[in-house]
Amino acid sequence: MMSKGKESELASTEEILAEMERLKKLIRYHDHLYYVLDNPEISDREYDRLFKRLEQLENEYPQFVTADSPTQRVGGTALEKFEQIAHATPMLSLSNIFEFQELTDFDSRIRKLLGIPGPVPYVVEPKLDGVAVELIYQENLLISAGTRGDGTVGEDVTANIRTIRAIPLSLRSHGPFARTSLLEIRGEIFMLRSDFDSLNRDRDDAGLPSFANPRNAAAGSIRQLDPTVTAQRRLRFLAHGVGRIEGASAKTQLELLHGLNELGIPANLEHTKLCHGVNDIMIHYNTLNQLRDQLPFEIDGSVIKVNSLDWQTELGTKSRSPRWAVAYKFEPMQAQTRILRIEVGVGRTGTLTPVAIMEPVQVGGVKVSRATLHNQDEIDRKDIREGDVVVIQRAGDVIPEVVRVRSEFRVSNSHPFKIPDHCPVCGSEAVRLQGQAAKRCLNSSCPARLKETIKHFVSRDAMDIEGLGDKLVEQLVDKGLVHDPADIYYLDIDILASLDRMARKSATNLINAIDRSKKVSSDRFLFSLGIPLVGATVARLLIQSFGSANTISKKKADELTLVPGIGPEVAQSVVQFFAEPTNVKMIERLFYAGVSPTTDFGPASTASLLKGTTVVFTGSISIPRSDAKRMVEAAGGSVGSSVSRKTDFLVVGEDPGSKLQKARELGVKVISEEEFKTLASVS
Repeated sequence: MMSKGKESELASTEEILAEMERLKKLIRYHDHLYYVLDNPEISDREYDRLFKRLEQLENEYPQFVTADSPTQRVGGTALEKFEQIAHATPMLSLSNIFEFQELTDFDSRIRKLLGIPGPVPYVVEPKLDGVAVELIYQENLLISAGTRGDGTVGEDVTANIRTIRAIPLSLRSHGPFARTSLLEIRGEIFMLRSDFDSLNRDRDDAGLPSFANPRNAAAGSIRQLDPTVTAQRRLRFLAHGVGRIEGASAKTQLELLHGLNELGIPANLEHTKLCHGVNDIMIHYNTLNQLRDQLPFEIDGSVIKVNSLDWQTELGTKSRSPRWAVAYKFEPMQAQTRILRIEVGVGRTGTLTPVAIMEPVQVGGVKVSRATLHNQDEIDRKDIREGDVVVIQRAGDVIPEVVRVRSEFRVSNSHPFKIPDHCPVCGSEAVRLQGQAAKRCLNSSCPARLKETIKHFVSRDAMDIEGLGDKLVEQLVDKGLVHDPADIYYLDIDILASLDRMARKSATNLINAIDRSKKVSSDRFLFSLGIPLVGATVARLLIQSFGSANTISKKKADELTLVPGIGPEVAQSVVQFFAEPTNVKMIERLFYAGVSPTTDFGPASTASLLKGTTVVFTGSISIPRSDAKRMVEAAGGSVGSSVSRKTDFLVVGEDPGSKLQKARELGVKVISEEEFKTLASVS
């Protein structure tokens, strides 16, 4: 017979377990209402009360904590690097179309392949501008998650995915997929516009650079090595398909989305429609196009899929994309606004760059108030003046451009704008050098030039000093704490902690980042020096030929021009830089502080299909352009800025610009980002 003490202990344990299970189910229920149905029943405060009660019980009884508890979303330790994760079935990219005729051609091919004379049922979904991921559930529990990668192998981001509250750690027991033993769910990680704006305000307050757009913010958040950082970002998820399913099946794409929704997986059913034939597709495509500014998240087109899953299987795939689906992209986003004034900024090399300051306007879900005008020639060509009403456009590029002036709205007393002959910051003479489009301030001590020099020096492609953002750089220069890049390595915690919006912990983190940057590849070190005309490509060519910045500093111009790709202007610029005593002294102080450049890259691959080719990029891709450029150069190719008959490949990302049309006209090979990675031999 069991003693009374044992009975009391058992009752207490059962009560605790029951209370914890009740709280977990309740929290999952409210997560489903909030993230899937967008229909919350309780306030944030009440939700937090439930969550904290569960945390309290789990802290008191850690032996009862389960892996699928809502409290177990944030990993405790940061990762050193992302492991690779293989996709059991390829995560393919979609082919893009841009015109109605391309849509009718797609529909004709589908009907011909299926042998169907009448309209084909299609599902038309919004095309989210996010980051593609795959979630793998086994026996209803989330066991792993990976990015698309090259379609075959991606990055294992399981720890980060677990922090996203929109993604359930365990599936609900509802719907046709309730008994699946294995389910691979594919969809997009993205960020609401409101959350994106809030994140950028926080980064601005912290002196960190802003993200360019919600997609970049989402991509940067999901690839954090520290899951606690990802947890602080308000990421969302919407499913659009599956990989493998074991133990259940669906007959149509629409049934599939509804089934995922019932499991607690968010799917964008509200804006998805079943369409019959091309005309029906166009009606919903136009509806989505009109809605795109009103939606809480960014979309850049519609995705058209054959609804029948059996027909999808029958149609099969091409090498990089399914035959049964296509992305019909929207036209570039344009808006009309007025130029309030034109400001002239000064870059690190002294270049004077005109920028239009405009009445704020929403363009593709992003508030825009500035647009670069490039140089005087561009201003004259478009006849852009202060006070003009202009049409601006975002078409894949982060920085908007002025498309045209609405001259019919021009005020009578307007006059052409001329970039001044003197630096707007230091007042020194600004000259236009022969053969160059821009004017330059020639004063090397100009405060504006110094700030831009430091910003370049600490940037990701140079010394990569994390945490040293633009506002902090401006403080350091304005307070006279930094007079050249070397001064950064002589800062201490007390000095940094005394600055605005800095505390001892953030100062310590920055000192650690500065110390880490001392180990840098020689080409990045040379690039960081900010030598005029020496970009990342030129720096790499010089280091590959001469080994170190010290050796290059001793070369004459005619020796430098022996390097393929180094012309007389670049050579002369390098010689002039190292002939300046202040530059030599600055480099010596960098070395004395412990900066130790090393050559850590190998020769260009002889096996890559990009060797000897010229590659041009257009639109947004999932990796930074600087990284893509390095991939091309490492493969033995070069990157061009514009499409010409000498271009071998045009890599097309999201929202491609006018380069795509020019490539088609010239017959240049157009490839996707995934095809580019394959050519570059990136796994």
